[in-house]
Amino acid sequence: MKKNQRKTVLLFLLLFAVICFRAGIYVSREREIVLEFGMFTGSNWDVENVDSFVIFDKAIERFEAEHPGVKIHYYSGVPKEDYSEWFSRKLLAGQEPDVFMILRSDFNQFSSLGVMKDLGELMETDPEFDSGKYFTSAFGTGQYGNVQYALPYETVPKLMFVNKTLLTKEQIDMPEQDWTWEEMYRICEMVTKDLDGDHFPDQFGIYNYGWMDAVCSNGGEIFEADGSGCCFTDERIIEAVKYVQQLEELNQGQKIIQEDFSGGSVAFMPLTFAEYRTYKTYPYKIKQYANFQWDCITMPSGSHGANRSQVDTLLMGISANTKHEKLAWEFLKILTYEEEVQMEIFRHSQGASVLKSVTQSSRMEEIIQADMEEGDTVISGNLLGRVLEEGYISPQFKRYEQAMSLADSEVGKIVESKKAVDSSLKILQRTINDYLRQ
Repeated sequence: MKKNQRKTVLLFLLLFAVICFRAGIYVSREREIVLEFGMFTGSNWDVENVDSFVIFDKAIERFEAEHPGVKIHYYSGVPKEDYSEWFSRKLLAGQEPDVFMILRSDFNQFSSLGVMKDLGELMETDPEFDSGKYFTSAFGTGQYGNVQYALPYETVPKLMFVNKTLLTKEQIDMPEQDWTWEEMYRICEMVTKDLDGDHFPDQFGIYNYGWMDAVCSNGGEIFEADGSGCCFTDERIIEAVKYVQQLEELNQGQKIIQEDFSGGSVAFMPLTFAEYRTYKTYPYKIKQYANFQWDCITMPSGSHGANRSQVDTLLMGISANTKHEKLAWEFLKILTYEEEVQMEIFRHSQGASVLKSVTQSSRMEEIIQADMEEGDTVISGNLLGRVLEEGYISPQFKRYEQAMSLADSEVGKIVESKKAVDSSLKILQRTINDYLRQ
């Protein structure tokens, strides 16, 4: 073969190789599946969180390794306060993510509008999935009209924070985990004092304990499950509002503020588990509660209830319009059902895992202890698990947020104005029932 002919053949082969290579890349890109993940930055619990992406990046890395040819894409700059608006724009454009976070305030609306896929069939046909591994309260939060539209990702219960230093000064024993309304009232009455002689109390029993805290621990339900009516004349609701009114009367008209508890002048304050984790560690401990010892216990029980408190859960769901249902389900499971990913919540977030096996483990306690000072008491997995399993979840119906906002405003007025509770709640019940039936 002549030299020029060999050169031509080599050039042809080189060109053919380049074309094949580029064609291979093109085909590979064409075959690559991209799942969109909708998420917001920061903490769902409104506390500081600098590691909000760590858990997701690890979960995505694992998922992509197990599913070659599938990529997860998410937008990294959407803060929580803008997330609902961002998602609504995506929804209107028909570009909603395949898998996405769901704010509590959006869940009922999304469910009623068919935004999310019914997960029932996916759960039933997956032999690896067992809903019993979730805490009952967390799993139930994702149900609307007996349909499971979302799975829980992260959860926080309310706990009662106790100023141990103040109780010790007043020679009062730390309450047990099964304490009652009567015990809390007695302690609040004992510690409420005028220390500077101006005839007004400046040491108080409790701050930020609301009527819904009392309702939850007295076995009350303020709405029918389907949102068809409310139950404010129920004895358990009336007792709860009267109890909060009695606690308020101990303050003799003085308004307690956050700084009173932070300064060590208040015995009790309900806080979330996320706040417990944040303010038990440096540097936030120094900023908030460094001048006294404190710990957390269950909420006190009413005469008709138990040591039960409200539980807030961050949910995740799948778009009803996803083109990749099975892959979306697998990714949703990685985030919400995989134990190693759920354990990362204790390392990089402030909430608790929604899986019983993770939250009730000694490993969880070790992770939390590592962030605290030596000698600080760590909440036990058994206690945290009990609070979550028995936790109160809000009923799920379309107009819940608006009805609850109205109820909260009106009950607040009843407590503050010292109105007759029975008759005032009867009027409120008529008002809210009229609203719900419009």
